Amino acid sequence: MSSLDANLPPFDSVGATTATDAERRLALFYELPLQFARETHLSSLMQLIVERLVDVIPDAKRGAMLVKERTAEKLALVAHVPRNNPAASLTLARQAMDQLRAFIWPSPLHQSENGPPGEAMPAESIEEYRIKSAMYAPLVWEGKALGVVCVDNDKSSGGFTIDDLKLLQAVAHHAAMALANLQLQEEWRLQAEYLNSLIVLISPQIAELLKYRRGRPRLGGEFRAATILISDIRGFTNLSASMSLDDVAEMLEDYFGRLVPIIFKYQGTIDKFVGDAILAVFGSPRQDEQQHLHAVQAAMEMQIAMRDVNVLRAANNKRTGELGIGIHCGEVVHGLVGTTERMEFTVIGDTVNRASRYCDGTLGGEVLISPQVYQWVWQHVIVEQTSIETKHEGELVGYRIKQLETTGK
Repeated sequence: MSSLDANLPPFDSVGATTATDAERRLALFYELPLQFARETHLSSLMQLIVERLVDVIPDAKRGAMLVKERTAEKLALVAHVPRNNPAASLTLARQAMDQLRAFIWPSPLHQSENGPPGEAMPAESIEEYRIKSAMYAPLVWEGKALGVVCVDNDKSSGGFTIDDLKLLQAVAHHAAMALANLQLQEEWRLQAEYLNSLIVLISPQIAELLKYRRGRPRLGGEFRAATILISDIRGFTNLSASMSLDDVAEMLEDYFGRLVPIIFKYQGTIDKFVGDAILAVFGSPRQDEQQHLHAVQAAMEMQIAMRDVNVLRAANNKRTGELGIGIHCGEVVHGLVGTTERMEFTVIGDTVNRASRYCDGTLGGEVLISPQVYQWVWQHVIVEQTSIETKHEGELVGYRIKQLETTGK
């Protein structure tokens, strides 16, 4: 496998860039720092980087960037070109991160079928996406790999050069710096949000006392990456207006009796019931490496259960409803809040609010996930991209799940 610290053949045998290529590459380095200053959203910035790399590197037809979750080892797909057809080998991505080095696959020095000793064997994803030539570079910051950026093509005639590899590694270094900065800013924002929330929960006297208390107080929560599922019955207010209280209670008992066990089955936690709505948390309080997939699996099974219950209720001439489910993920503060007399476990953060927006944007029988959830489950779902209008955030992009592939791609 060719890497920047390997013994390389003479420059001429690899191929020099043309003057036009060199100018475009130089322009990329002038452009990136300006874009880093403008962009405050991770997904937009990383998408821009991948798009520019595919544009500048002649033989790059596709590109992707995967970022490691801070509290786990999983890789999330945060950017890709083309937008509707992501392609990346997790085997090669892991190898680049584990070895902390950029490489060309297969190596131009070794064109055997499986490459030289130590090179990753072709994985199913390489065959599935028809990757003929690829480059992978880790996003390294302070000696740790935060993720990986890659470009590839599906044509045997295309081949990457050492100049291409040097460019990819240089851009990966800039991307790692920008990624670390954005993650730090997000951590500061979440800390400020949590402290502001606690001020509302405690009395002014206690708040005043804490100001003068030595040492950092031990608060009842901690940061955690979690997946939030919110479901509610479409048009429930109008539906229940023409029903007796007993009939409403019976309807909720019929539905919740089937929905709650499904959430528990996929390691979810019920945070609260709000009328006909359920707020469920995956990945908290117990960490779950598969929290995103488990939330999606639970949502799809909940829709099946709703249809089954509706068949039984309709057969008994009872009113029926349809469920809308929205799923979003991100960092939250979770823990016990309240007083010593009355405490409850809950989650706090914008992630919960955003999940509610996606739930509000669904129709009956739909499961709508955010781009942040899609980047974790893209190998397991068939989706249709859509957008929803919100009052405060404007237009949000979402993915309507059409089919769940439990075996993955």
